[in-house]
Amino acid sequence: MTAQTRPSRLSKTDWLRTGLHVLASDGPSALRAEALARRMKTTKGSFYWHFADVPAFHAALIAHWEMAALAVLVETPEDDTPTGRLRHLAQNLACPGDGAAAVEPAIRGWSLSEPLAREALTRVDAARVSRLVALLRRIGVTNADMAHILRATAAGLALSDAPVTGAARMATLVDLILALR
Repeated sequence: MTAQTRPSRLSKTDWLRTGLHVLASDGPSALRAEALARRMKTTKGSFYWHFADVPAFHAALIAHWEMAALAVLVETPEDDTPTGRLRHLAQNLACPGDGAAAVEPAIRGWSLSEPLAREALTRVDAARVSRLVALLRRIGVTNADMAHILRATAAGLALSDAPVTGAARMATLVDLILALR
């Protein structure tokens, strides 16, 4: 077998990306080694090369999602002003890119029965509120409830709206908050 015809090896990240996709499309009950291996057209051995067992995979999957969710909090938008940063973050929370839009509701649903997901979601939501509070304060809005309202609205829009509609609605809410200052 030549280097060109040899199949590439799956990485841990490949498994985690597929796991997030499966979680979003089929729910946490589909996060099983055999089902994932079939979907990825490989053997369970590949799965167990990267993860000791399914609970270890679940823990790694949750940690992977948490790291990606926290990375959004420090992104620099084109409009690198406090108002631009607030708008960018609020819209990204409501309508995350890179296929993450379906993952957030799935994580929220999974957190109802999975303690590790609940703990990660609690940390992510707290970090989001903290970042929103800081951005709001930089533009003169000192009522921390506004940060909680933005975070909760983003979660709700992620569950109910198409990406363009959710982003536009989030921008409207940010504009309303800015008009109140």
